[in-house]
Amino acid sequence: MDYNAKLDDALNRLHEEGRYRTFIDIEREKGNFPHAVWNRPDGEKQPITVWCGNDYLGMGQHPVVLAAMHEAIDATGAGSGGTRNISGTTVYHKRLEAELADLHGKEAALLFTSAYIANDATLSTLPKLFPGLIIYSDELNHASMIEGVRRNGGAKRVFRHNDVEHLRALLEADDPAAPKLIAFESVYSMDGDFGPIEAILDLADEFGALTYIDEVHAVGMYGPRGAGICERDGLMHRLDIINGTLAKAYGVMGGYIAASAKMCDAIRSYAPGFIFSTSLAPALAAGATASVAFLKTAEGQKLRDQHQTQAKILKTRLKGMGLPIIDHGSHIVPVIVGDPVHTKKLSDMLLGDFGIYVQPINFPTVPRGTERLRFTPSPVHGPNEMEKLVRAMDDLWSHCALNRAELAG
Repeated sequence: MDYNAKLDDALNRLHEEGRYRTFIDIEREKGNFPHAVWNRPDGEKQPITVWCGNDYLGMGQHPVVLAAMHEAIDATGAGSGGTRNISGTTVYHKRLEAELADLHGKEAALLFTSAYIANDATLSTLPKLFPGLIIYSDELNHASMIEGVRRNGGAKRVFRHNDVEHLRALLEADDPAAPKLIAFESVYSMDGDFGPIEAILDLADEFGALTYIDEVHAVGMYGPRGAGICERDGLMHRLDIINGTLAKAYGVMGGYIAASAKMCDAIRSYAPGFIFSTSLAPALAAGATASVAFLKTAEGQKLRDQHQTQAKILKTRLKGMGLPIIDHGSHIVPVIVGDPVHTKKLSDMLLGDFGIYVQPINFPTVPRGTERLRFTPSPVHGPNEMEKLVRAMDDLWSHCALNRAELAG
């Protein structure tokens, strides 16, 4: 076996399909988000504005978060020193879990190193706790949910995206006595559409199923205290397990589930992804705690309101230019290009010619033919940044973005 040749073949396929992903080396500037510096391949440094980040509210730069992290570093040092079971549980981890449990109105919360690991570890562990469990999963669930369901060794059913009638048909076809769980999301990150949460909960009640919701793109962003779409819609108490992240609206790192005390205890006791992972650094836990607490306040609501306003302005202006955007009413602004090569070239031109950084989104993240640029406006994208983006998109889209011959040249 020529192993290097196989690696070349795999990488060349990505290049040929226009799907090869390139890291853009940027330096975030403290106190100056969304502005950053791009370290260009030619060695030059170019000022840019980040339009594709997940630090939705700018909390990764917020003074209360930074102060909490500095204090924790000064008090404890860098790393946690171990797994949660072996010397890696600190007062900072316990405070954060209490803050998250309070956020979602649950008895307990369980902290993971990322929301990906939280989804994967929890969904792959549940069949150990409920033998014979059948998991019903929305076809557009995040890769971490799909992986957790795939690895758990139990039965699974995939229902068409947001199709409650299809879900009902699948539930009706299975043994009424079998344990069941429905896994879905509140905000789907690529199209920005919402899950039919209440209708799914009604089905869960009817068929005796547990419910698992991923609120990763909603926590911090929706609801009077930032607990997500379920809080906004008054449905949190009806969910069995809520998954969230600390790396997007909260601006730090980590993921979690919030659920009953028994559920969290069982997952922490049986999930290898939790048991064998070094815990988050205390400084990260401290920063996340400060961020969650801040976004529960009236000041946090001001940020959420500003964020929604910015998203509406950007969508209105792009629609006015006739661009093919998807608008389901969330904060996510996808512009469909429909070709991986064109999407990459459009992204490159925005970056190199206008200092606007938005990463292309290609297969397998989205289906082939729906390749896109996904903009994530924030409260700190001001009128000047907005105007520059709109003018750049107008210029490129009008003159060359859809001209296949020019882009291919």
